[in-house]
Amino acid sequence: MIAMQYGFTLPADYDMTIIDRRIREKGPMLDGFPDLRFKAYLSARKEGALPSAENLYAPFYLWQADAGIDRFLSGPGFAQLTRDFGWPVVRTWVVWHAELGERLADARYACRTIQPISAHADLQVMREAAIAEAPTGNAQGALAAVSGFDPTSWSMVHFQLWPTLPEQTAPDAQLYSVGHMSLPQDGSA
Repeated sequence: MIAMQYGFTLPADYDMTIIDRRIREKGPMLDGFPDLRFKAYLSARKEGALPSAENLYAPFYLWQADAGIDRFLSGPGFAQLTRDFGWPVVRTWVVWHAELGERLADARYACRTIQPISAHADLQVMREAAIAEAPTGNAQGALAAVSGFDPTSWSMVHFQLWPTLPEQTAPDAQLYSVGHMSLPQDGSA
């Protein structure tokens, strides 16, 4: 599996209802997309209930196979997105562990942290720790927990989906609102 995210930082005075409308209108277009485990349509507001330093539109994907990433990035939907917002950096992480609950469609909030991996770090130990952490988040009410690493930038991602705002987050975590969840046609992630 591969996790993927790109994001757009929008001006402080940007009308975020434009993003809300885009998510409502375009979100269902990826429902049932081949090789997609889920796409969480994420946004954050500088002015709002969730603490965010910037206005953001930053979808997060979990892919079963790289063929799905290729199909999406080479397709008309991504081409339109780049015409509307610009050419983003698309970050990817090799998934160490993904724990997905049955109620992903109920996700309303997401929490993402990206941490650097030190040179010569023991990746096996880091992977085992990420796997051990996932059930803890799910026991606290998370609907999904994804952990992975990027050997290009030597970074690690932790991503969780929640039905309610999580009570505790890491100080460097980015919180998002979930506007739509694209899932496989059969509803399974």
